[in-house]
Amino acid sequence: MGLLEGKVAVITGAGTGMGRSTAALLAKEGAAVVLVGRRGDVLEEVSAEITANGGRAYAKPADISSKEDVEGLVEWVRSTLGPVDILVNNAGSSSKVLNVRWISQEEWNNVLDVNLNAVYLLTQTVLPDMLGRKTGTIITVSSLAAVNPNLLGGAAYGAAKAAVRNFMTYLHNTFRNDGLRAVTILPGETATPILDNRARPPRQEERENMVQPEDVARAIHLVATLPQRTVVQELVIAPTVQRDTSGDLEISRWAGAPAEDRPEQ
Repeated sequence: MGLLEGKVAVITGAGTGMGRSTAALLAKEGAAVVLVGRRGDVLEEVSAEITANGGRAYAKPADISSKEDVEGLVEWVRSTLGPVDILVNNAGSSSKVLNVRWISQEEWNNVLDVNLNAVYLLTQTVLPDMLGRKTGTIITVSSLAAVNPNLLGGAAYGAAKAAVRNFMTYLHNTFRNDGLRAVTILPGETATPILDNRARPPRQEERENMVQPEDVARAIHLVATLPQRTVVQELVIAPTVQRDTSGDLEISRWAGAPAEDRPEQ
């Protein structure tokens, strides 16, 4: 019997990268995993793969920045599988324009919607069941950009990841005695598709030395499978070797800048 037998886990951003790897690991431990994302075809592919390996997986496309979608999602899970035991807030989004001088309000808000507001909406929706049963685990993938923000992730991404880390600490301080385990995972550079949004997307050989999606999934697996009596409040996972990003930072500084503001070549 797996360590999560009988548990229900909702995982956002489950179609690719860390979310996909996490879903596979939690399903292997016996959890029924609900795969949440925007692209239904990709989620169905992941679901089929998990099912073929003997797991239970359900693809549920949703816009997690929409209160209506989130409430509908959680109600479907509750009525079909039972209350949510584990919520993994993994979905992430970064901006194309990284310098706060030029990022538009629309792009800023889009990043905050996915990285912060969706976490608030999902948490608020699953919280009553968790508090009512005095058990539940909410795991949020933040970023080391929360503590060391720079132009690689950009202004909006760093601000959102710092805010969500603060929110998770709030949950820990407020509800730990009610049985809620609130966990923040802080990855360093990780080889996921979000890197394609960088002003200079890292080369394949650079990505090979970064944290890999399955590494973060193993960290999530650890904190999810510990006994209810134990919580890992924060976990940092970073590449062993730190690469030189000075050139990338300079390129990022000017991404999206008006032509008249760019330095002369």
